[in-house]
Amino acid sequence: MVNRKAGADDSAQHSTNKMKPTLKTIAGLTGLAVPTVSRALNDAPDIGQRTKTLVRKIAQDIGYVPNRAGVRLRTGRTNVISLVMPTEHDMMNHTARLISSVAGGLRNTPFHLIVTPFFPDQDPVEPLRYIVETGSADAVIFNQITPQDPRVAYLMDQQFPFATHGRSDWAARHPYYDFDNNAFGRLATAALADRGRKRVLLIAPPPAQNYARHMIRGVTDVAADRGIALIVATAVTSDSASEDVVADVMDVLRADPAIDAIITASTSSAMAAVAGLEQHGATVGREIDIFTKEAIPFLKLFRPDIMTISERVGTAGAFLARAAIQAIKDPDAPPLQCLEIPSKPS
Repeated sequence: MVNRKAGADDSAQHSTNKMKPTLKTIAGLTGLAVPTVSRALNDAPDIGQRTKTLVRKIAQDIGYVPNRAGVRLRTGRTNVISLVMPTEHDMMNHTARLISSVAGGLRNTPFHLIVTPFFPDQDPVEPLRYIVETGSADAVIFNQITPQDPRVAYLMDQQFPFATHGRSDWAARHPYYDFDNNAFGRLATAALADRGRKRVLLIAPPPAQNYARHMIRGVTDVAADRGIALIVATAVTSDSASEDVVADVMDVLRADPAIDAIITASTSSAMAAVAGLEQHGATVGREIDIFTKEAIPFLKLFRPDIMTISERVGTAGAFLARAAIQAIKDPDAPPLQCLEIPSKPS
């Protein structure tokens, strides 16, 4: 009988240890009321930061996981933010860095990140319409913004929280983080002019995207002021496949051997341009300069003479996370917006 009772007690203790921790568990460990614990976990503005930090640490230590159904029933929210991303990729794109930085920006908040893909042959509004109509997220973040972006128009019409990596023509009305590509174009062209370059090939972003307009305008303005002849690539963009960029650079250099500099809008297109000019028999930094931007300091290891400007994609993701949360919690507040001003080239 004693052994059976001991076994029963052990089993009961094991069952108790396996019970999922609840808000009441955290309340007991902190000495706070259950409503206070709940509000701290939900980042309520009337709860002090020290209390929030304490509650979140204990929740993490004991493995507390909120019941999503219960949260939605109480608040009407999913506590989910969706990052809607294109499926196209190359070896040096920003996708992984943007995902990790948005996820980092959501740490120590009630919100979780999901990634929703969309495909090249898909209506770009379709994945957003699904999220809005099913209520599967509280806000969305997306990129590759066009001037009159139908996704922005749809979400504003639905009054659904969102933030964009890039600016639309309605940027004054919505949250965004953007890199000043006009300033990049101006800095790049001025730096090449200072090196005595006279004929520049620009491998610009896809023309449908808004940042292409900004970059081309910046390059064009300074080229006109400094007496530089500008050739904008028409067969490829900075998002084109690397083998296509290599082939196009070789074709352009054969047809126009006076070109002495190339500006590109991505790391992958810069590497492809280098391959093209080297196969043409030129050397980076001698016959032809290359100027580009990059999110990770890499290109100087590839070819030290490439001229670069850094784009802070990590900062962008963290900012967009904050902007999306504010759009959820305080939709009447002025939208969070940031335009990253590029530093001087290296």
